[in-house]
Amino acid sequence: MAAQIKPGPSSSNDKFNSNRKPVLLAKLEGCSDNVNKAIIIPETDGVISVSSDRSIRVWLKRDSGQYWPSICNYLPSPAVDLFYRPISRQLFVGQENGTISEYILEEDFNRMEPIGDILAHYGRITGMIWTEVSIDGTMEQWILSTSRDKRFQYHNAKNGNPIGPPFVCAAWCTSLEYDAESAHAFVGDYSGNITMLNIKSDGLQVVTTLTGHTACIEMLVWDSSTRRLFSAGHDRLIIIWDIGGGHGTAYELHGHTNRVTSLAFVSSKNQLISAGEDSVLVFWDLNAERKETPPWAESDNCESCSRPFLWNITGIFERKQFGSRQHHCRACGRALCDKCSQEQSTIPSMGFELPVRVCKFCSSNIDHTPLATFHDTKHSVMSITMDLQRKCVVTVGQDRVIKIWDVSTLI
Repeated sequence: MAAQIKPGPSSSNDKFNSNRKPVLLAKLEGCSDNVNKAIIIPETDGVISVSSDRSIRVWLKRDSGQYWPSICNYLPSPAVDLFYRPISRQLFVGQENGTISEYILEEDFNRMEPIGDILAHYGRITGMIWTEVSIDGTMEQWILSTSRDKRFQYHNAKNGNPIGPPFVCAAWCTSLEYDAESAHAFVGDYSGNITMLNIKSDGLQVVTTLTGHTACIEMLVWDSSTRRLFSAGHDRLIIIWDIGGGHGTAYELHGHTNRVTSLAFVSSKNQLISAGEDSVLVFWDLNAERKETPPWAESDNCESCSRPFLWNITGIFERKQFGSRQHHCRACGRALCDKCSQEQSTIPSMGFELPVRVCKFCSSNIDHTPLATFHDTKHSVMSITMDLQRKCVVTVGQDRVIKIWDVSTLI
């Protein structure tokens, strides 16, 4: 029987209170080391996973309702990433040593045939995307990839030859996303920057750098319909970047208490799903009007009561007051002392779904209606993938367990 998440007794203000919850359909266990990624095989009761125990596993659902490996193939080094193309049943697996291995899965998913290896990088693969491009009227297959060797590179998927020079980041490349329509790649790095590249058959061009995160970019997701980029990182922050809308806005989403490790986007519902090391799955409603967070003001004195701040020595002597630490209201951005900013409040329209510091004036003028729902996954999540057709989410935990959730009531 399917299990359902049932949080323990809590107050009416508990963020986990919800009539609609994910339903746990299955748990897949058996890997002897970290599972790095898992995906549902479209139109098949199956899952593909890669693990640091060097294994590629294809799990098929049996008559008993349990999932068991029909394929367990071992690589020379840990398998850290995968990209699956359902139409051709092509499977690309990134390894710790920088190699990308290609396989073809049989129709019954009980066997996989190795096609070849691409010696793409000198370090751990952190992102892979297959794409098809037209070059002088001829369709070519490319594999775009990023690695901890600080390089973004793209290769011919058929012969493994590199195409054009690589792009070298100042820090580890940690995530990758690609817009096939405009041929732009987005490369996230360990320092928190996102580099936008224009990819061509004869080379690449740096378009711009997006700065907003203060720590490693863990995940990037592209929405081609509205031309928005979603990013998540170790700073517990999610940013929505308006790349093609012409507004240049960047909305922040604050809902996790630990690193945000993965994102999935439901375009038909304009809904974002996030997960992280806090064991929480968050469903963000992006249909509501959202506001950008205001810039933080700088001042020598509290902008409410004029109390001098610690560095304002002149003001301290003139007013004969002890200096105060500077704080900021997250709603208006004013520089305030602790006494004038002791209120705690959610600000859903600005993406603050957890209580943050606000001033007395703003606290009485905030609409507290939540624009996100929170759900406990019961394990610290390293990766999530979405199957829109079945309305299922796969979570991979630090406990080496793969969980399949029915989220049809939420999307």
